Amino acid sequence: MGERIMLKLGIVGTNWITDSFIDGATRSGEWELRAVYSRTMEKAADFAKKYGATQELFTDIGSMALSDAIDGVYIASPNGLHFEHALQFLKSGKHVIVEKPIFSTVRELSEAHQVAKENDVFLFEAARHIQEPNFKILQENLGKVGKLHGATLAYMKYSSRYDQVLSGQEPNIFSLHFSGGSLTDLGVYPLYSAVALFGEPKAAHYFATKMRTGVDANGPIILEYGDFNVTIIQGKNSTSFLNSEIYGEKGTLLIEPLTSIEKLSFHGNHGEEVLELAEPIVENDMQFEAGRFAKIIEKKDQSAYEALRDLSIQVLKLSNELRHQNDIYFDAEK
Repeated sequence: MGERIMLKLGIVGTNWITDSFIDGATRSGEWELRAVYSRTMEKAADFAKKYGATQELFTDIGSMALSDAIDGVYIASPNGLHFEHALQFLKSGKHVIVEKPIFSTVRELSEAHQVAKENDVFLFEAARHIQEPNFKILQENLGKVGKLHGATLAYMKYSSRYDQVLSGQEPNIFSLHFSGGSLTDLGVYPLYSAVALFGEPKAAHYFATKMRTGVDANGPIILEYGDFNVTIIQGKNSTSFLNSEIYGEKGTLLIEPLTSIEKLSFHGNHGEEVLELAEPIVENDMQFEAGRFAKIIEKKDQSAYEALRDLSIQVLKLSNELRHQNDIYFDAEK
């Protein structure tokens, strides 16, 4: 048999999340880094040095999009730039993986999906945690709780860039111009979990604490599903050490933590022995999303792609609704 052919990967954005994705993509055995974009050639070259000498370097998105050096691109530029960057690659017939949150608005997502379809390529949102094996195990064992009574999903982590806000600055992640805020950056994780596990809610309510920059810093979210509710605790200006739970007539599933799940256990309501469900974690769980996306591309698995596409649409639609309840509108919406 001949040598296995890997997909050729380009990256936009040279930060820690890009490093993590490249490492995960390499571990998946499906991708090979071939091109790096940065605003300066010096920064692109410095970043590429970490991964060998085979990368092509770009400071122009359009040139990179037209290059034969890549089959697909991972985009981790500031949130407000995701749409314009993704569109150029999609129009050039490249598969696109966008770090969450994928775009600012549902309109942008709808347009990008249409462009992807016209050019026979795939567009993915990198919501890594729903591709983890332990999240799949959670989905498979949801029925253990019996009739659902509710859930609490927690993801609140203090951002070092909040210190910049306190000193009078406006970093991208806390700026309306760059589509920032806690809901889009961290709240998207529990929103994805809720929609993936329970479907779209019948109603949703967000009680946001807003910052002087105009974005949200934290706030609880209530999702109504008719006969049960889901409470989401999320934020970027404080840290919560709460675990997440799903509870029902027969017992409770305890999730520790919500992303990169290390422990998953079922606790029966009648004193049964605790059932441990989680598999051992790996060093970099991004390998699972990178591998999943590659398989969908290689097999042209339209049904798997459409399931992820629809989930992405549902989550962004919900996120937009919750922001607008609190009069939070990004520059991209004006």
